[in-house]
Amino acid sequence: MRRTIDLNADLGEGFPWDYALLGRVTSASVCCGAHAGDLSTSYQTCLWAKERGVVVGAHPGYPDREGFGRRDQTLDPFDLERIVRTQLLAIGTQAIRAGATIRYVKPHGALYNQAQRDPEIARSLLQPLMRRNLPILCQPDSCVEEVARTLLIPTVLEGFADRRYQPDGRLVPRSEPNASLEDPSEIRDQVLALVDRGIQTLCIHGDDPRSVDLADLVLDTLKTAGIEPRSFV
Repeated sequence: MRRTIDLNADLGEGFPWDYALLGRVTSASVCCGAHAGDLSTSYQTCLWAKERGVVVGAHPGYPDREGFGRRDQTLDPFDLERIVRTQLLAIGTQAIRAGATIRYVKPHGALYNQAQRDPEIARSLLQPLMRRNLPILCQPDSCVEEVARTLLIPTVLEGFADRRYQPDGRLVPRSEPNASLEDPSEIRDQVLALVDRGIQTLCIHGDDPRSVDLADLVLDTLKTAGIEPRSFV
């Protein structure tokens, strides 16, 4: 059986290479207008994704534009649930306008990372997904995966082609030196290792000016290994 894996990118955050990335990825996690971008940009991104046959997902984050949603927050669980629910409604409206449908959810930045290790934050993130039949992207063996299982929310296991991992499987924090992989051979090895590990989707960070080149490198790696890029949906 031919092996496949999804390739997703965080888009709609206001960067000029979004359209180019949509020619390379199979899933687009579209910003909901809180940590970056705006709803008109989200609409345009959904429209482009629809035109190019790319699956659309929601990319909610902390409403922290100054920190690009990458600073840890301490929020009341009900406030966090409301923030996520509001963003899902907002991006859902833009997707409908564009003739697309939200097919999954991937949290952004600090919300993503805190939810991986804090079950209370994971639960607040996941509550708005109940009865929506939307899978959540998460790291293996994380609090999100565990809580999602109890709430009967499907999960899609995600890996990062250009981020360094700690021995416990978590990402090296961006604040630490060498948090990102730079050597193409290391990236190639990591992509293949993640596929062998059972990862279902690989992330390309859409805010990185090198993202298009990284996507090309990942695609070439997959092609050489006989692995087909295909959406998990």
